[in-house]
Amino acid sequence: MSQASPQDLSGGLRDLNTPEILRERIDYAYRRVWPLAGATLVVSLVLSAFLWRTHPLDMVLFWQAVMLLLALGFAALRWARSRAADAARRPELWARRLAFGAGALGAGWGYGAAAFFPGAEGQQAFIAFVVALATAGALPIFSTVWWVYAIYAAAVMLPFNVVLLAYGTDLLRLLGAAVPLLYVANVITAYELGRAFVAAYGLRTAYKRLSGDNAEIQAQLGEQLDSLLDAHREVQAAARKLALFSERAPIAVFEVDPNATILDMNPAAENLFGFAAPELVGRSCTTMLLGSDDRERTEKWWSDFVAAGKPATIVGEHCMRRDGLELACEWTLTPLADEENRVSTIVLQGRDITQQRAAERVRSEFTSTLSHELRTPLTSILGSLQLLRSGAIGPMDKDQDELVEVAERNGQRLLDLINEVLDIEKIESGRVSLVPEPIALEELLAESLRLNQGFANRFQVKLAVQGEVPDTTVRADRKRLMQVMTNLLSNAAKFSPPGGEVDVAARQEAGKVRVSVSDRGPGIPEAFRSRIFGRFAQADSADSRIKGGTGLGLAISKRLVELMLGRVGFEDREGGGTTFFFELPVMPSEEGAQEGAARVLLTEPDSVSADYLAMVLEKGGYRVDTAPDAGSTRELLGRWKYAAWLLSRRLAGGVDALGLLAEMKPRLRDTPVVMVAALTSDEAGIPEPQRQAIADWLSKSDSRARILEVVDHATGRVTS
Repeated sequence: MSQASPQDLSGGLRDLNTPEILRERIDYAYRRVWPLAGATLVVSLVLSAFLWRTHPLDMVLFWQAVMLLLALGFAALRWARSRAADAARRPELWARRLAFGAGALGAGWGYGAAAFFPGAEGQQAFIAFVVALATAGALPIFSTVWWVYAIYAAAVMLPFNVVLLAYGTDLLRLLGAAVPLLYVANVITAYELGRAFVAAYGLRTAYKRLSGDNAEIQAQLGEQLDSLLDAHREVQAAARKLALFSERAPIAVFEVDPNATILDMNPAAENLFGFAAPELVGRSCTTMLLGSDDRERTEKWWSDFVAAGKPATIVGEHCMRRDGLELACEWTLTPLADEENRVSTIVLQGRDITQQRAAERVRSEFTSTLSHELRTPLTSILGSLQLLRSGAIGPMDKDQDELVEVAERNGQRLLDLINEVLDIEKIESGRVSLVPEPIALEELLAESLRLNQGFANRFQVKLAVQGEVPDTTVRADRKRLMQVMTNLLSNAAKFSPPGGEVDVAARQEAGKVRVSVSDRGPGIPEAFRSRIFGRFAQADSADSRIKGGTGLGLAISKRLVELMLGRVGFEDREGGGTTFFFELPVMPSEEGAQEGAARVLLTEPDSVSADYLAMVLEKGGYRVDTAPDAGSTRELLGRWKYAAWLLSRRLAGGVDALGLLAEMKPRLRDTPVVMVAALTSDEAGIPEPQRQAIADWLSKSDSRARILEVVDHATGRVTS
């Protein structure tokens, strides 16, 4: 709200004819009507007492009666205005009524002066005094509305001036000639007094407004002060919480400045690195905490990080404790900027992942052991059992054959379990290899039903396609997609009643194709629905145990479909049973027509970055094969000839990208390599990229135009 300055107080005087000011002026005059009526009666009675001996009594009584009626009429006008509901809204009306009453009262005095003036000189002098008194006495009453006073004074002085000129002595005639000047002087005085009254009213209004504004401002200031106090308390509470969190946090927390100088650290950081706070405060975090062997490269990365002012997450593989023990730490760096968007402080949160890395290595070693030490002999056992049943060493009686069959069936079940455990471990560790290619949906469904009908026959269940299959193509890994179909079909066959049918249907909508597999089984218990896609998830029922299974099929299917940019779900089937479905994006027709387009290999472990880069390149007219790890990269490079290879600088599992590049050089021949950097320091870490056969560099955050420009230049394609 704006405030009026002292010089702005005159703002109330700029418009003196506003209804509010006029109402104030009329109020002032009407408040003095009763004193005026009383004074009129007193003065008229005094004059009547003076005149009754020298003038006819009836004439004096008539004039006195007239003055009494005029005084009472004026008082009645005052009373009527006080009772009127619209008096405040209609000041002009009551101003006119005041003028009429003042004119009538002035005419009463003028009539008396004219009627009683002829006579002795002493009498004339007294009447002239009364006229002057009546004229001057009304000046402070009517001056707030000067034109009302002008009417009143004219009504008093005009008749008196006529008798002065007609009956007065030479001196009185001279005075009569001066009466108009006196009238003009009185009117001017009334006008100036009115202006002074109006100015006073204007100042009062301005001061009222200012007082109201000040009161409102004071209230606002009070509210703002209360808000500031509340905010101050909240800031203090937040600061205490932050300090308490930092002090009691189980992870290491450091506060550093933009120059990487350590400013403060919490007790968890002291315990993790073995240094007391005074020993690390003031030292550089790039050398003490981030564990980089290349100090120059790390310092350049730090300066780029501070300039960008964006949070980052990095892993320091060689962070040293005070006792010389090497740690692997995951660091989350959060820059705090001031009002000018300049980084003032960086908060480092460090988590010791040494044991996690060790556990990952143990799990990897365990998986490898499981693969070689269990699966290989189990395969030999199954082969031997199959030879026995085939009669390779002679016929067996019925009991022997049944025992061998039980052993073979359970051995196969164990082998399936081992394979599925290996699959789920590969998927969750990011080591699964996908080789996407165009797949005709109709062909895929027909092949999956043909391959799985033998399994369904064991349960006396028929597999059938319902409806027409859309003539569409999806881009997916054929082997893995067939695995998904096998899992869904085998589950549906196991839980369908004997003599039942498993329905397979497909429909296309909104750029996606949905493949559904419906059974006529007992359905999924409500309590189990939220866990159905979990690892080793099986409904707790006797029927589930009889049917067998590892509980990994749906979990594997869900993760495989999601890796192929799809979605898996289920719903109740109308009439009983369950429908499981998966959705995959339809391969655009123009993409299917671009079989001759340049083929590009993208090796990127980060699925988000891989999706973005693949989308940009496919929109730019390239065919893109993605590989999340070194194994799938080797497979694809051995299968296809690529126009370019986009290789991430940081690969999963600690694989060195430069080592993989050197290994693949014999297969590459003239294929250009574009290195994809996650950090600016990645590019700085290879001072002579030409020697490594690196054609160019890209950043994961580069724009679409930049990505296409680099790849077009590497492949030699001319952009339109």
